[in-house]
Amino acid sequence: MKFIILGCGSSMGVPRPDGFFGNCDPKNKKNYRTRCSALLKTSDQNILFDTSPDLRQQLLRHKIKKINKVLYSHMHGDQTHGINDLRPFYISSKNQVDVYADNFTSDYLKKSFSYIFKSFSKEYPATLKLHRLKKIFNISNYKKNVTIRSIKVKHGRVKSNCFIIDKKLAYISDVSKIYSKDFKYFKNLKFLVIDCLWYDYHPSHFNLETSLSMIRKFKPKKAILTNLSPVLDYKDLKRLVPKNTIPAFDGLTLNL
Repeated sequence: MKFIILGCGSSMGVPRPDGFFGNCDPKNKKNYRTRCSALLKTSDQNILFDTSPDLRQQLLRHKIKKINKVLYSHMHGDQTHGINDLRPFYISSKNQVDVYADNFTSDYLKKSFSYIFKSFSKEYPATLKLHRLKKIFNISNYKKNVTIRSIKVKHGRVKSNCFIIDKKLAYISDVSKIYSKDFKYFKNLKFLVIDCLWYDYHPSHFNLETSLSMIRKFKPKKAILTNLSPVLDYKDLKRLVPKNTIPAFDGLTLNL
């Protein structure tokens, strides 16, 4: 079972569309970051987390031929606006792709992408089937049961969902506060993939100081910093963090 960080960049990616690299060295390939999506590969399913605007590029890079389920963290554009790139998986399978989102995100998706969820003609049928996000998903890996738990966190003015896979990995791409009642789910994991936008305070994201404080609190074997802005150069950031922590880079694959 593998968890692939398809993209680890902040909302405009690195470089930004205007070519701005910020503090990032353009000679280092690990500083080229697409927007945040991730993929869980089991023996028989591919579970996608979010559909970033860069999803097409990410799927082609990793030669992903099927998507069985999509789990959305929240409704922001950098997590949802690649949704059109799921259409080929309906065409190839002749089945609607199952998509899971909380109520607020579901309303946004139905309003913004109504043509995806309703059949307007035989030529343009509904390609996705929208479901309410569950607290617990059960999937299989070589006939063993694997659980995915969704947990709400604060993300500025909205709520976001993070995901804990098989009590081994937590994926927290967008967060400004984790509620203390949920701390027990994040402790002593094998991997903690956690939001780290930049150095200074931000009202909707963890900065480096907050991310490192959460890592010290939860004590994972390995922590990975994601949602990285152009402020954070890969090598500079790597020098600043403890040995059990690394910056993410596009394509980083974690074996579960």
